[in-house]
Amino acid sequence: MASFVTEVLASSGKLEKEDLSSKISKMSRKVEDTKDKVCDMMNKRYSDFLPSLQSSETLMGHVDEVSKEMEGLKNCIENEVQQNIHVAVVEYAKLKQQLEKNTDIISILGHLKDFHNAMEEFNKALLEKKYVDAANLLEKARLSVDSLKSSQLPLLSALSSELTVQRENLVYHLGDEWRRLVIWTLPSSKGQVLLKNMLKPLVMYPSLSTTVIEQQEEGIVLALQCLEETHKERSTPAQVYSKLLLVLYTLHSHLLDICIGDKKLSMILGELIWEDISQCIIHECLLYSIPTNSSQLEKYSTVIKETEEFEKSLKEMEYLQGDSTDLLKYARDVNCHFASKKCRDVIVAARTLMTSKMHNTVKITPDSRLCLPKLPASGLDKKKENCKEEVTMENSKQLSAWSLCLPACRISESVQQLMELALSTLCEAVGSSTQCALQLFFTVRNIFQLFYDVVPTYHKENLLRFPHLAAIQHNNCMYLAHYLLTLGHHFRAHLPEPLCEGVATFVDMVPGFRKLGAQCFLAQLNVQRAELLERLSTAHKFCNLDDGENYIAASKAVRQVIHQLKQLGTVWQEVLPVTIYCKAMGNLLNTAIAEIISKIMMLEDISSEDGEHLHTLCQTITEEGPLVFTPLAEENKNEKYQEEVSLYVKKWSMFKELVIVLRANLQEIVDRWADAKGPLAMEFTSSEVKSLIRALFQNTERRAVALTKIK
Repeated sequence: MASFVTEVLASSGKLEKEDLSSKISKMSRKVEDTKDKVCDMMNKRYSDFLPSLQSSETLMGHVDEVSKEMEGLKNCIENEVQQNIHVAVVEYAKLKQQLEKNTDIISILGHLKDFHNAMEEFNKALLEKKYVDAANLLEKARLSVDSLKSSQLPLLSALSSELTVQRENLVYHLGDEWRRLVIWTLPSSKGQVLLKNMLKPLVMYPSLSTTVIEQQEEGIVLALQCLEETHKERSTPAQVYSKLLLVLYTLHSHLLDICIGDKKLSMILGELIWEDISQCIIHECLLYSIPTNSSQLEKYSTVIKETEEFEKSLKEMEYLQGDSTDLLKYARDVNCHFASKKCRDVIVAARTLMTSKMHNTVKITPDSRLCLPKLPASGLDKKKENCKEEVTMENSKQLSAWSLCLPACRISESVQQLMELALSTLCEAVGSSTQCALQLFFTVRNIFQLFYDVVPTYHKENLLRFPHLAAIQHNNCMYLAHYLLTLGHHFRAHLPEPLCEGVATFVDMVPGFRKLGAQCFLAQLNVQRAELLERLSTAHKFCNLDDGENYIAASKAVRQVIHQLKQLGTVWQEVLPVTIYCKAMGNLLNTAIAEIISKIMMLEDISSEDGEHLHTLCQTITEEGPLVFTPLAEENKNEKYQEEVSLYVKKWSMFKELVIVLRANLQEIVDRWADAKGPLAMEFTSSEVKSLIRALFQNTERRAVALTKIK
């Protein structure tokens, strides 16, 4: 080994000294020579001084001298030996380092040789169109380059570039060969991609089918055919799987059942297309095969089995690897998808109803009932039946049959349909799995929450512009609130846990709906109130009515007020519940007469002619005001509410007293005051009555006497 290293190092011009073994031998001989010289010198010295060593003192002196010389000689020998050993060690380290370096160089040269040979063989295989061999040789060259990465050779980047170039060259030749062997017959405007032009269309269009035509000279032809026009919007999963397997089986048997390295071409194609085609099958086929009714869920096991067989066939042809994929998981999670689809469809249907026109209405009467489904008896119901005993009420008085019933009114047809949609969705939840029931129940809650958020915003302008719609929206909200009170109770015992333990309730939403309906109608009342006050503002404060123009303006204002109230009465007739109708009309009429009373009470001087005009105007209101109360279509049934106008118009009695005072004399006013016990005293304060007397009558003794009696 030493001679080999020596030769290698000598040939490379790196070794100029003797090798280690010859150096050590030379040094050993030098030590032996030194020992011989020392012995000769000692013998000579001893013979020269022997005659003179007769006395002990002389002898001892010579012995000491010899000992010192011997000690000095020993030190000299040791120093020389240590120096030679150090030189030898240094030389050995240098030789070892050089050996390791040369070993690395030999290894690098070996990898370079392997790379060179592989690339030469690769080029040869490529020319002979042996593409599999070429791919294997390219892989061998890549491994050689990977082995050189730790050496940090400047040549490494050039080798990597060459490898990349040759790989692209191989891909180019493979593409050329693919285009030569696989011929697509497509319209010129379309792309030439298997996924885009054959697999996806077969999934998406039920009228398409595949045919395989075997031609002896030209090979196999895969063709898409359009069948007769079909009314089906989507293919069934079985149809889709059958069409796809025909294409993939044909490609596998004639083209893709060969290996490149450790992978088959079918496996490579599967890795490229599986994610896209599986998502296409899910969104264009399986999604539409999900049942829309819970009763159809049991039949869906057939689709699951068909999907399993489809994947099994793909695995046998090695298009697909692994145990389970997104496609099969989607099919197996049918309960979850059914609930999600049902919830999505329900929300879409609910939103459509909420954004539809509100003025299409249906009449609700106290005996109207929701068509609640008959549900199977729950354990709680059976327990109640077993414990049921006949109980006699001590109090013979019973609640009316109409207690807790909705009053007669009109609601939007869409809201009635919305409630029916909620009921059908809750029926689907009964008997479903826990997850499915939870999704469906909270979807129903979301329907009502969506109504709360969407309707006031979507119909905002119309609700303020049209009093008819505001009244309908008020009724809609009250209708929903009424049934939300008991809706959860009706279904709770038939739903799985935790819904049956008290979670299934809608009671918490009731106050919100009542408030929403009230706010909507109050906003409309404020609009109408503002319009009434605007009309009365044109009456010139009801002063100086002896002036013809002022009287005409005041008379016009009063007529407009009466007309507006009558119009509202007609619009809200049989729409609002009678009680709400009368309260609303009473509130608006009260606003008008309160404004008129206020303006008259502010007058400081009312002439007899002015008083007569004021009386005429006010008398018009007292006569026609009650006639605006027409909650029912049948005129004879409205008399009751017209006679009870004072119950709904807070200041009606005050207004009637004012009308009397405007035409009364001093004595009649004093008599109606009746020492603060008469009807006039019930409506006006003493200061207000005195103010009226001062405005209506001149300053006379009789007026003074009358004023003294008003206290």
